[in-house]
Amino acid sequence: MFDLDLWKEIISALKQNRMRSFMTAFGVFWGIFMLIIMSGAGRALQNGVLEGVKSFATNSAFFWTERTSVPYEGFQRGRRWDYDNQDIEYIRQNVREVEFLSPRLFGWQQNGDNTIRGERTGAFNIYGDYPDYFKIDGWTPVKGRLMNEIDVREKRKVCVIGERVVEVMFAKDEDPIGQYLKISGVYFQVVGVIHPETKINIGGGKKEETIIMPFTTMQTAYNYGNVIHFFSVTAKEGYLVSDLQEKLKSLLKERHKIAPDDMQAVGSFNIEAEFIKFDALFTGIQVLTWIVGIGTLFAGIIGVSNIMLVIIKERTQEIGIQRALGATPGVIITHIVAESVFLTVMAGYVGLSLGVGLLELLGMALEAGGEELFFRNPQVDLTMALSALAVLVISGMFAGLIPAKRAISIKPIDALRDEG
Repeated sequence: MFDLDLWKEIISALKQNRMRSFMTAFGVFWGIFMLIIMSGAGRALQNGVLEGVKSFATNSAFFWTERTSVPYEGFQRGRRWDYDNQDIEYIRQNVREVEFLSPRLFGWQQNGDNTIRGERTGAFNIYGDYPDYFKIDGWTPVKGRLMNEIDVREKRKVCVIGERVVEVMFAKDEDPIGQYLKISGVYFQVVGVIHPETKINIGGGKKEETIIMPFTTMQTAYNYGNVIHFFSVTAKEGYLVSDLQEKLKSLLKERHKIAPDDMQAVGSFNIEAEFIKFDALFTGIQVLTWIVGIGTLFAGIIGVSNIMLVIIKERTQEIGIQRALGATPGVIITHIVAESVFLTVMAGYVGLSLGVGLLELLGMALEAGGEELFFRNPQVDLTMALSALAVLVISGMFAGLIPAKRAISIKPIDALRDEG
């Protein structure tokens, strides 16, 4: 395999029919190129999606109320009901699987703008939360601070606001920290400007257009009474959030006199289940990529094998002369297999290099764009590149073995008599 004369002979043989050699190599090139591009694109989609949810607690579940669908203990079906503060306290004291628990209130739905500052007005998403919510859905303070336990305990009229709120309600060079916003008729002091770390949005609307205030303040200032619209929990390490979800649903049905078999009254979902779906989706994409890529590559390998058979037929006399001069079957096989491997690996290496180069250029273009996209950092890891090269070498060997066996099966005397 390291004989210089052998490789000179191989290159000379390929040069004799450049077009045929090129078309043969193109099938292998295209197979590996498509495998790399599709795999990189699938990885870029995965990176984009996971980047958008990386700071969201994967062991979290969320609960809200729906109308009852089953009559129970004197209550008719279709009954409206709400969570209350006692639910939160009961869960905290009696459900040991819970790590973080945060109730939420949604601002009153109203037509037009709900926030005023001087002559500036805007319509934004208004939420009342506990500080634990920031441990479930990550936010980064750009200026100032996040809401804390003291704000909740003392029912302070403070708020943290999204970056879009700053753009609408404040001048370009104006510092919003310490300023006041009139939110649905009540004045709140801005203590922080926040940036979302995830794209998951519980409650709808753009996260940059969000105003968050202490839960207790919102409940009192806007006369919500004892009502809770929604709450979120995370499971402690060692517990499945899906099990916690079912346990809480049963507990809430019992506390609010809802039929155990009412599947509609307690609305919920958990992020863990969604992440499992994501994993299954991306695994399916990678498997499909390999199937299509390997299929295309296999078609190219078959093309190499067929062309090698044609070459063997054209060189029958040459092989006969080599056998007559004492060349062993091993030498003939080595020559043919080396030629097949050389053609396959060279075409594959070019396809691999161009594919990786194109992905790098695409990655730089996406990064230069600066926008947050669900498609980022397209790449192929080293393991896959090495695997692809290994597939090429093995495929090239198999592509040459059949023609090689055909060559050594011809008797030298018959080969010498062949006229091509």
